Amino acid sequence: MIRITDAAQEHFAKLLKHQERGTQIRIFVINPGTTMAECGVSYCPPEAVESTDNKIQFKKLSAVIDELSKPYLDDAEIDLVTNQLGSQLTLKAPNAKMLKVADNAPLIDRVEYILTTQINPQLASHGGRVTLLEITDNKVAILQFSGRCNGCSMVDITLKEGIEKELLLQFPELKGVRDLTKHQRGNDSYY
Repeated sequence: MIRITDAAQEHFAKLLKHQERGTQIRIFVINPGTTMAECGVSYCPPEAVESTDNKIQFKKLSAVIDELSKPYLDDAEIDLVTNQLGSQLTLKAPNAKMLKVADNAPLIDRVEYILTTQINPQLASHGGRVTLLEITDNKVAILQFSGRCNGCSMVDITLKEGIEKELLLQFPELKGVRDLTKHQRGNDSYY
């Protein structure tokens, strides 16, 4: 399910010492299964634990996860990253926006999962997004770019050198990737 590194457990344990006795941490997803999904961690005093909550015991603390968030936190990890600028908690939840699909799921579902969990987070750093429109009978994935990717002068490189290479590596049954976007250069295009 969810992994909390030793460094993060130590950090939470120190914080919990200053809270009401019996307080745990709550890990949750707001708007799970949507592009608006956001993960969070908060204190959970004893009176806030619901009967439907899932309790997970770690070496140095216990965590509470509500029933709705639980499947979206599969393979999630909380870590404490320390560098020259200080320390920061990171929560990575690859399934927050879309539930993990089975290895034997239809190809279109598996490709959509990779686009949602791996490709779009990278494009989002530039204000872009890609959507899978279909997979043709001859196994070509038809995509459409939006956001700042629409009209970007680098979209062909992003498509061929990034997205296509990644999808063909993960799905050998695919024969290619094609962009169906009617690109129009605008003030918001990335390049």
